[in-house]
Amino acid sequence: MQNQSTIFPTQITNEHESLVMVKKLFATSISCITYLRGLFPESSYRDRHLEDLSLKILREDKKCPGSLHIIKWIQGCFDALEKRYLHMAVLTLYTNPKEPEKVTEIYQFKFKYTKKGTTMDFDSSSTSFESGTNSEDIKKACSLLIRQLYILMQNLGPLPNDVILTMKLHYYNSVTPYDYQPPGFKEGVNSHFLLFDGEPVSLRMGSVSSGFHSMKVKVTTEATRMLSGENSPAQETGTTEIAHQGLDCDEEEEDCSSHTQRMNFVHIEPSFESCRKKKKVSEPLKVFIPNRK
Repeated sequence: MQNQSTIFPTQITNEHESLVMVKKLFATSISCITYLRGLFPESSYRDRHLEDLSLKILREDKKCPGSLHIIKWIQGCFDALEKRYLHMAVLTLYTNPKEPEKVTEIYQFKFKYTKKGTTMDFDSSSTSFESGTNSEDIKKACSLLIRQLYILMQNLGPLPNDVILTMKLHYYNSVTPYDYQPPGFKEGVNSHFLLFDGEPVSLRMGSVSSGFHSMKVKVTTEATRMLSGENSPAQETGTTEIAHQGLDCDEEEEDCSSHTQRMNFVHIEPSFESCRKKKKVSEPLKVFIPNRK
């Protein structure tokens, strides 16, 4: 029987075990972000361990309705992952309710599916894992990713007090039914531009691959929020390039758009597929405003 304090499956050798791993890595990453960014009280988390790292994992806390919102979003992503529809989940933080396109921090989780099964793909400037189906290598890559996130979160300055959270889901149009919506989500507006509140800087967190699914994580935050530190993850070269790149698209999709935008814009690259037809997007039934004051 698996130890209750552990997170990932002891074996990752088939599609089901890979899906469990991807779900747990995604939920653990969201928990790490919300905890270290101070979005929920301590009571909204339970303790888990990953090797020597103590983690805080979101739990259903009836005293904190906000945590229930985020858990519903995660469960909606799980539904789309199970169906192999989900291409990217984008956790977005902004401050003006009337200007949700003007963002202050972005967390992107991009998923790929292979014929064999599920993959989590985190690209790091210093380390890249192509784990295949070796369970130990996959777990090492998962551990490295979570550590990278923890290091980054500990080297970021505080968020504004009046921050608002939302999550946009992007899909693989070729396989996703037009009327599909995960639980807790509704049809969203697909804008190709986000106005970044400040000077954006992006950081890639690394990669994990199981041979069945893949997930890629990228964080974009305000440059002034980056604290100097020896262990800070390497940032991408040049703020201009980062701002122009915006939300990730696949390498084979890069030629679809080559627009250059102003410094304070984050450009959401359309995929090759969306050049032919409108890309489907979902957003939560209700955005979340943390009580952080």
